[in-house]
Amino acid sequence: MRSALYVPGSRPELFDKAMSSGADVVLIDLEDSVPPAAKDRARTAVAAWLSEIRASGPRIWVRVNPGSIGEADLAAVAVAGVSAVCLAKAESTAQVHVAGAVLREFEPCPGGIRICPILESASAVLAAHEIAAAPRVDRLQLGEADLCAEIGVDPSPDDRELWAVRSQVVLASAAAGIAPPLGPVRTDFGDLEALKVSTMALARMGFRGRACIHPAQVAVVNEVFTPDPADIEQAHALVARFDAAGGAALDDEGRMVDLAVVRRARRLLANSRSGGCAIARD
Repeated sequence: MRSALYVPGSRPELFDKAMSSGADVVLIDLEDSVPPAAKDRARTAVAAWLSEIRASGPRIWVRVNPGSIGEADLAAVAVAGVSAVCLAKAESTAQVHVAGAVLREFEPCPGGIRICPILESASAVLAAHEIAAAPRVDRLQLGEADLCAEIGVDPSPDDRELWAVRSQVVLASAAAGIAPPLGPVRTDFGDLEALKVSTMALARMGFRGRACIHPAQVAVVNEVFTPDPADIEQAHALVARFDAAGGAALDDEGRMVDLAVVRRARRLLANSRSGGCAIARD
């Protein structure tokens, strides 16, 4: 998954439009973008829409609220056949287990709905390794707006104050053997060049996708996380040379091609076959 486009759950007129945005995932939001008075109405609208389009098999995720409201959200979208749910303000494995229990009760296919916890607090980041290893967790997502507000960080244009946090989430995901994390949204959706620069930085750091809040951001994020044909060709050549030599070899420029280099090449090829991403270049 390269891109996930957030859509307010209280705006059903936008759901079908989002499906044609080019985003790999349409992420319907029942949390922050929905006013408290509209929560029940939004949940009903989202569940109805999911039920209508379930047969087409699109990749649709839903972000649910924390607490008891979230349990009602989980039940409704599980019955309707959602692909995955994002747990807003997840801070512990206990919350993941509770969500899993609700999904088991209502999902039509046992174990079929995946979970993406959103880490939005200091406690969540410090517990990232345990959360990543919890049942059903497919990947983590980093929510930096709430995190910055809690810890008092005012990021520079290059977000350097958040590099350590981002790396910790990448490491936790790799250690747990789950998919690389989904990068945070960029709220300034009018500056697409800045979006590209920051998304390339996330890719170099180990992220393999990013959440978007506006359709205009999707193409930029997809471009960054789409393998370059030249990189794919080079990866094929490296793997072939390594396999032919039965081990370490030299590339066309006389550089060592060892197992670590080949692992990186194989990962790029696997990502390209699944519509994934490559490491962004400067």
